[in-house]
Amino acid sequence: MHVVVAPDKFRGTATAAQIARAVVTAAQQAGATAEPVPMADGGEGTLEVVGGANRTTMVTGPLGDPVEAEWRLHRHVAVIEMARASGLALAGGAGGNDPLGATTYGTGELIEAAVDRGARRVLVGAGGSASTDGGLGALRALYPVQRLKGVELAVACDVRTRFIEAAAVFGPQKGAGPMQVELLHRRLERLCQVYADTYGVMVNDIEGSGAAGGLAGGLSCLGAELSNGFELLADEVDLYGRIERADLVVTGEGGLDPTSFQGKVVGGVVEMAAAAGLPVLTVVGRVDGATAPPHGDLISLSELYGPELAMTQTACLAGKAVAEFLRK
Repeated sequence: MHVVVAPDKFRGTATAAQIARAVVTAAQQAGATAEPVPMADGGEGTLEVVGGANRTTMVTGPLGDPVEAEWRLHRHVAVIEMARASGLALAGGAGGNDPLGATTYGTGELIEAAVDRGARRVLVGAGGSASTDGGLGALRALYPVQRLKGVELAVACDVRTRFIEAAAVFGPQKGAGPMQVELLHRRLERLCQVYADTYGVMVNDIEGSGAAGGLAGGLSCLGAELSNGFELLADEVDLYGRIERADLVVTGEGGLDPTSFQGKVVGGVVEMAAAAGLPVLTVVGRVDGATAPPHGDLISLSELYGPELAMTQTACLAGKAVAEFLRK
């Protein structure tokens, strides 16, 4: 039996790569061959999907302080996670953030660095941002935009939210109170018109343009193609081709809920396995509500081993659960 292991991160407990390695080891010990394919949806973990960072650049952080941002360059293709330059974690979380002042300028600097080092295609993972600046900071860092001539920009969006909706949907998560959310909403409305007048792009008409506080919409003004993050990354690593050569597919994430099947990793992997006519096992830290995959088997680590162990020994238990499943 050959197993393809394609999990998302278990947020706060284990990365996708850690889960994949543990499950691969357990599957091999159970007598199967196994292949790790850690996945992401455009947010945290995007770099891991394509092999990890191999470059570091000093850029402007979300609140103006310098930060060292890791990114990847291979064969003229660059991959960056905007959160490494402009992420909420860099601002100290919602409590330490300045939701009105936070900027994506550093993300623009990171794109600039990639182009200066020879990238002809730049894939931007848009997730985990501190800002709701509509990408204005990034565009300012990239001025004059002629430097991007001949460069393909692709944005991996982890949400479908449109540009003007970003303030109301994500502002509170970034520390914005009701009045600040209203101010951010008005800012995005104004920017929508500015972008239309300057670049001829109606950003609010584009699904996913509100990703990363509107960064995705801002980059669309420079010709960036916005795509579902999981689908874009799955194409990058030929996930479906790998699944077609498997006998079993294993996926998973920290918390399974209805959104897991709305463009996220678990839903995408389950859908691919079903299309290939293959069994799939979904391993999760916990199940929220009565959620269940539309195809295949489900294992909840919290139900099997208890919530505390599921939080502290996640990767080990994921491997153990898969090994027991294979031995049945």
